[in-house]
Amino acid sequence: MQDLLKLADLTTENILEILNLADQLKYEQRHGIEHPLLKGKTLGLIFEKPSTRTRVSFEAGFAQLGGHPLYMPGSGSQMGRGEPIRDTARVLSRYLDGIMIRTFSQEAVQELADYADIPVINGLTDYTHPCQVLADLMTIREFKGKLEGLKLCYIGDGNNMMNALIVGGLLTGMTVTVACPEGYDPHPDVQKFAADYPGKFEIHRVPIDAAKDADVVYTDVWSSMGMEEEAEKRQKAFAGYQVNAELMAVTKAGCMVQHCLPAHREEEITEEVLEAHADEIFEEAENRMHVQKAIMVLCMKDEK
Repeated sequence: MQDLLKLADLTTENILEILNLADQLKYEQRHGIEHPLLKGKTLGLIFEKPSTRTRVSFEAGFAQLGGHPLYMPGSGSQMGRGEPIRDTARVLSRYLDGIMIRTFSQEAVQELADYADIPVINGLTDYTHPCQVLADLMTIREFKGKLEGLKLCYIGDGNNMMNALIVGGLLTGMTVTVACPEGYDPHPDVQKFAADYPGKFEIHRVPIDAAKDADVVYTDVWSSMGMEEEAEKRQKAFAGYQVNAELMAVTKAGCMVQHCLPAHREEEITEEVLEAHADEIFEEAENRMHVQKAIMVLCMKDEK
């Protein structure tokens, strides 16, 4: 695996390889077994969008692998001053062993990968969030013992999380339903991808219809980073699209809840539901680090 730009670039086997290695690295980390698999490597972390979990999980995880992470805020680099992405890619390829970028445009990530001679990992774009969804799949498998055959339901905006969850869920044999207001559907490319999985994907306008008999319910904030000006409009559009006790009552017994965080309690999810499923949600947050370590190893480890 050279890069991780979006989940649709991966096969089911690729995903399972990442998850299996993440499980192993998590076990070793928890049992004090060192794994300096990327000793001497340097990873550039480009942040044009700020983050808590992405930065800490990548920096800590790369250090645990024996490498040196280098934080590069967008405002502090020449990219933030207008240098073409292709020039940045060609320069960084001569200094670093890999690049993680968290930015707005998927096209920018693709161009970076096209011109870089080193692996590029997508830490988030407006289109997709592959590292987060791989951590979600890891967590679901931990708690449910499998992925294939489960029903995953997403309630909320057709944002990067919905896009990536649809692809990741379908690739791993899950049935995926989403509930969103009209005008907030998943990206057309994702709907086209899902069309290759007949009977496995549905869009609903009524959240309870989507959640019926779900094994996993997922939600995210109604207004993602960069959408602050739309907040009032979105509050109205998403009224009723809340994960609450009424919605959970129609799911399967033992249904999990997942949230990529940060959560806006009493908006997209109630305090009651979040706290009842806190173990699953914060295990999911931890798993960001483990799954990203697996991605970095698979992308950056020298072949023997």
